[in-house]
Amino acid sequence: MTTLEDLLRQKATLARPRKVCLCGSTRFSEAYQVARLGETMAFRIVLSIGIDTKSDAELMAAGVAINKETLDLLHLFKIDEADEILVLNVGGYVGESTCREISYARMLGKRIRWLEPGTKEAQT
Repeated sequence: MTTLEDLLRQKATLARPRKVCLCGSTRFSEAYQVARLGETMAFRIVLSIGIDTKSDAELMAAGVAINKETLDLLHLFKIDEADEILVLNVGGYVGESTCREISYARMLGKRIRWLEPGTKEAQT
């Protein structure tokens, strides 16, 4: 069994993993799952959405109150922590919230990667 000391020795030889924040519509939950796995396996720390559902209606039906503005603000803090963002622009779709996140990442000088390169930013 690997001990903490073993892991700490290995950790000391490695550079800190990059942190990537996933940005995109929550309707693309499968894309989030695939991206989380791919980024994790590429030895990156993944910052992602905290609510993984296809619609706000599903959450409201379950009795969960949604404050979209609070969630959007929290995501900006995640972008602050990240080294880069990965835009999950499935089918070329980039919604209003994601456009704001891209603009914010640019303001901060963050690297921006795209799931589907060549997408225009405002295809809502």
